[in-house]
Amino acid sequence: MKRLLSLFSLRTVIVLTLSLMTSACGFHLRGDYLLPDEVHEISLTSFDQYSSLTRDVQKQLRMNGIRQVAPTTVTPSLDLISESLNERTLSLYQNSRAAEKELTYNVRYSVLIPGHDLKTYTTTVNRNYLDNPLTALAKSVERDMIEEEMRTQAAEQILRQMARLKADDAPVETSDVITHDDETESKVTTKEVIKSMSTTAETTQ
Repeated sequence: MKRLLSLFSLRTVIVLTLSLMTSACGFHLRGDYLLPDEVHEISLTSFDQYSSLTRDVQKQLRMNGIRQVAPTTVTPSLDLISESLNERTLSLYQNSRAAEKELTYNVRYSVLIPGHDLKTYTTTVNRNYLDNPLTALAKSVERDMIEEEMRTQAAEQILRQMARLKADDAPVETSDVITHDDETESKVTTKEVIKSMSTTAETTQ
């Protein structure tokens, strides 16, 4: 019993110490992510304010204690620029019907924290699934569920990327693999969009 109490006390001390260290560095744990102190409220704009992606991002903001406010010059901003969903066939049945397909969902967005440079990112979610023409109705429902899961994963990745903003100012490329209950996998990749010097020069002229 004493040993258990000792281990519990040690764990508590470690957690408190880490919390104090991260607070001193300008980060606080909110929800599932260690977000910069500046990001306790944010201005959200979107290519479609009524889209499913926008709603998913708003849900992630609420879950992580981030208030959505009107844009100001001193407020961090998140701009959802575009989304796209593409499909390609990976394999065929003997009758030439598609057997396995890959869905690719892309989200382009930018984040601006006052005092830092504007960052633009592309998050890509890849997901494979089996397409059985004999169960078309069930597959249609499954397809809708898969697309919703991919949007949710993209929204979660946007929050993860915001948590990395102050940790590393260098151009980023991250990749995560998520295993689902049906043993299929999603690959979630985020890349920072870097403008070339020539493009920047042309823009300023």
